[in-house]
Amino acid sequence: MVPTLGQRTTFLRQCLQSIRDQEVPADVVLVRPADCSTVDDIAVEFHATLLDDPGSLPGAINAGIAAQGAGYDFVTWLGDDDLLEPGSFAAVAGTLDAQPQAVAAFGHCRYVDDQGRTLWVSKAGRLAPYVLPWGPDLVPQPGMLIRTHAWQWVGGLDESYRFAFDLDLLLKLKSVGRLMVVPTVVSAFRWHGDSLTVGDRTTNLAESERAKRSHLPCALKPLAPMWEAPVRWATRLAANRVSQRAVS
Repeated sequence: MVPTLGQRTTFLRQCLQSIRDQEVPADVVLVRPADCSTVDDIAVEFHATLLDDPGSLPGAINAGIAAQGAGYDFVTWLGDDDLLEPGSFAAVAGTLDAQPQAVAAFGHCRYVDDQGRTLWVSKAGRLAPYVLPWGPDLVPQPGMLIRTHAWQWVGGLDESYRFAFDLDLLLKLKSVGRLMVVPTVVSAFRWHGDSLTVGDRTTNLAESERAKRSHLPCALKPLAPMWEAPVRWATRLAANRVSQRAVS
């Protein structure tokens, strides 16, 4: 499913086209504000189901997946300015088909600017799922596929989060099964100032720490500040370097 505010229709078209170009077909649910008619024609053009936005990003994602997810093996969402690489669904779904014990799979992700120029490539490896509970979130969400039964089992996204709902979801999924890595680029994340992930780094980091602490064993929670500070520093440093590339 694709949540959108209808403000970036050029990016939205590119996003939807990247989904339609996949070898593995997918049904698309487009969730937009009830008073936004700018994307209605786009939804018709790309044969997407339209839903009204319930008022928050994680709420929109939950609603979109609830609307059509039950009849499918896998579910996911894609930001309206992000892209899937050719063969993305085939590669990620193939990994899950080959690993029945896995609950989700993800691959590498290109960070691109407004013009689609590559700024950096996130090559999340097998270490990424293991450092999730205490380290930086190295798992790119764009291009990830989640088994529908696992999504339903963990209850989807926690709508109390504004930013870290995907990290919280990964931690919940990790508690019930394996997260698999696809060693190829499967998506592109648009890095720009209007992006929620890019724009409010302080709140994003605070929510990430809250999500990680909520999944720690009780005995380890008092020790969390020992590693939170260096992780916070490393995350800010990496984000600043990508931002510098975006304006250079």
